[in-house]
Amino acid sequence: MELLRGALRTYAWGSRTAIAEFTGRPMPAAHPEAELWFGAHPGDPARLETANGEVSLLDALVADPEGQLGPASRARFGDVLPFLVKVLAADEPLSLQAHPSSAQAVEGFRREERRGIPVSSPVRNYRDTSHKPELLVALQPFEALAGFRQAAGTSELLQALAVSDLDPFIDLLSDQSDADGLRALFTTWITAPQPDIDVLVPAVLDGAIQYVSSGATEFASEAKTVLELGERYPGDAGVLAALLLNRVSLAPGEAIFLPAGNLHTYLRGFALEVMANSDNVLRGGLTPKHVDVPELLRVLDFTPTGEEQLRPPLRREGIALVYETPTDEFAVSLIVLDGDHLGHEVDASCRHDGPQILLCAEGSATVHAKGGALTLERGAAAWFAADDGPIRLAAAQPTKVFRATVGL
Repeated sequence: MELLRGALRTYAWGSRTAIAEFTGRPMPAAHPEAELWFGAHPGDPARLETANGEVSLLDALVADPEGQLGPASRARFGDVLPFLVKVLAADEPLSLQAHPSSAQAVEGFRREERRGIPVSSPVRNYRDTSHKPELLVALQPFEALAGFRQAAGTSELLQALAVSDLDPFIDLLSDQSDADGLRALFTTWITAPQPDIDVLVPAVLDGAIQYVSSGATEFASEAKTVLELGERYPGDAGVLAALLLNRVSLAPGEAIFLPAGNLHTYLRGFALEVMANSDNVLRGGLTPKHVDVPELLRVLDFTPTGEEQLRPPLRREGIALVYETPTDEFAVSLIVLDGDHLGHEVDASCRHDGPQILLCAEGSATVHAKGGALTLERGAAAWFAADDGPIRLAAAQPTKVFRATVGL
């Protein structure tokens, strides 16, 4: 059991205040801070704060895979930590993106290896052979676009914008099954010649302005989002694609689960992400980075997904609230210490002996395990090896701790 120092990632869409405030550092930060990685990803492993100084979590796993990961995790995933925990702070929208399935990741990685594309190349799509299902839990209010909306709802939105240039596309959407219509419409927009996009996007933005100005409310958030994206990414077909996705607002503690093939973008907010330990991203727009349209179309799932289907079921397990996801790589739960749980030690063990990462989101907790005790303040994380034994928590004030484990 050791404190775990996350690896800080700076991207232009990040926040100068959110992560710094969360971790108790001076604000504003010198650069936009986008992600804090708690894991053993080779691209940026977190570091254990040991009695002998800081040690890379990746190196610790290599030195003692059995003790750190345990036999069950090793039997399923080998000598690697199969999940990655991130704190994400978005002040601006991220790129429109999707992630491949396991089979697609293996095939795509091998294909790009045969072509001799360096893993570090900006045009590389597959940097590893893993899929990347991910769970996002809001720590503060969070806004996203995720999953294709039912075709009927999208037709209503396009009609409400009252843009005559959209009429042929409404017909394209309505003349086929939902998935086929969404595939046809998305493909038409994402592959359209730039001169056509340069006409259609401004017309859509004008329609959105008129809709918002009219005081209509049914699609107000969708129209405002399109205006924001259009301002940041003029002439980008991803602005049109955003019209096809569910607009999701999450309150703290609420979550969405994104399986393979789910087209999404995070708009703004502060959240916890737990995902398979992968860096495979297929982008579809709203970014200056590489966009491989044929490969994106190969991995996308155009089956409509309602917002309620994106939200994972919750299950009570002792003092923990478990976010149920269909993944082997990770399991995520929220431990809330308040009321009768304050002022004494509480059993916080989970049902298997794999490794765990605990992240304190609110308050402060003392954590007891076989290796001793440590204190987790807000914004701090700790690593628990598989052989660290039962975990107990004690808090004197209302405290929330997230736990990520292997989903065995």
